[in-house]
Parts: sequence; C-alpha cells; structure tokens
Amino acid sequence: MKSITIAGNCTKDGELRTTQSGGKVAGFSVAVNGFANGEKTSTFFDVSIWGKRGESVMQFAKKGAKICVTGELGTREYNGKTYLTVNASDFTPMGGGDGQSHSQQSGGYGNDRGYQAPAGQGHGIDDDSIPF
Repeated sequence: MKSITIAGNCTKDGELRTTQSGGKVAGFSVAVNGFANGEKTSTFFDVSIWGKRGESVMQFAKKGAKICVTGELGTREYNGKTYLTVNASDFTPMGGGDGQSHSQQSGGYGNDRGYQAPAGQGHGIDDDSIPF
C-alpha cells in the first residue's frame, strides 16, 4: 500500500454521496501549498472517506478549512489528465474555514490550538515544573 499523510486546505465544501448498495462516501479536494525553485506551488488531492468516518468529516470539510488526512495514495485519469487521489482512513480537522479551530468546536480533541482545559481539569503541570 502507498500511504500518505497530507495537510492542506479544502478547496470546496465536501459532498456526501450514497452508493447503489447504500454505502456512504464523502468526497472533497485538498490543496497542499509549497515552494519549488523559489515559487509558490499547489498540489491538489481528491480525497474520499467511506462509511461513518465519511459522514462525520462532512462538518469539517468546508471550503478554506484546514484538514489533515492519511490514507492510500492513488491516481485516476480523466480527459487526458492525471489526478492524485487519497482513499483516506483517517482525518484530523485543523480549523479554519469558519473562523474556529476544531478544538473550539468539539471539546479539544484533534488539535490543541485555542484549547483551554476547563477549570480544575489541567494536565497536572504547573509553571514551576517546566524546565525552560
């Protein structure tokens, strides 16, 4: 299996489809930005997530949202062009798109940006125990 992990921005809102057999699949596109030869580049991946994970990712797969996916890398041909695909097995919302991070939306799992533990539920670390 060719496994890949990508982190980027959704290029449009995700779509949830139902197969003829009743299965669910979420589809969306992720743009990953980088630099090559001193110029900004973007690589686009068509992402599919099946089943309940696909249904749950729909609340996060919004245009502009930052998302990280892990899955099997593949390609598909269409009208003479080659497209990169990811059959995702896991996803992590990283915020953006609607102005809130995932941790602020759903209690803090995933990414810690913006997360504050409720009063009395810290991680047992005080400022004096940090060595720097």
